[in-house]
Amino acid sequence: MYKFVKNALLKNYITTYKPFLLFLGKFLLTYLLLTFCYQLYLQSYDAKAFEADEITKHVAFQTQRLLELFGANAVILPNPEEAGMKLIYNGEFIARIIEGCNAVSVIILFISFIIAFAGRLRNTVLFVVFGSVFIYIMNLGRIALLASALYYYPEQQHLLHGVLFPLLIYGSVFLLWVIWVNKYSSYAKKTV
Repeated sequence: MYKFVKNALLKNYITTYKPFLLFLGKFLLTYLLLTFCYQLYLQSYDAKAFEADEITKHVAFQTQRLLELFGANAVILPNPEEAGMKLIYNGEFIARIIEGCNAVSVIILFISFIIAFAGRLRNTVLFVVFGSVFIYIMNLGRIALLASALYYYPEQQHLLHGVLFPLLIYGSVFLLWVIWVNKYSSYAKKTV
């Protein structure tokens, strides 16, 4: 009798929470797969030789171009002390751009959520592509603005780097998620 009740409760639990369990399973599977692939990519670079990965280098040089576009004197140099790049802003070493600054981890989180709440294939693919590009561009702007803000307000480093600018990038991702869930996901179609 106990086994029957236990199986019935488990079946009821799975039936009741099936949408959540499917979301969680798709999210975790996508997140773990993309993170594994990204870690393989990162392992191809020699961290002991302080070699920055190519994505981080591209982010650094594109940030330099963005700053120059707005009239700043910006220079990117390899960092001999760690795997990353140095950002020299108006002749002053202002920031280091390391792997965590390239937004790939944020993009992986974004994609995992979109896949977990997938809608029609075409919409899902387009939203993943355009959302990832948007996050990448937002991140370039975030780094450029942060560099400028740190140059003028170095005493506010913790507030700028630790609070405001992470809020900018994660707030953008959250906004994209809200748009996705309410407009394009399969959940949005069920609630309309």
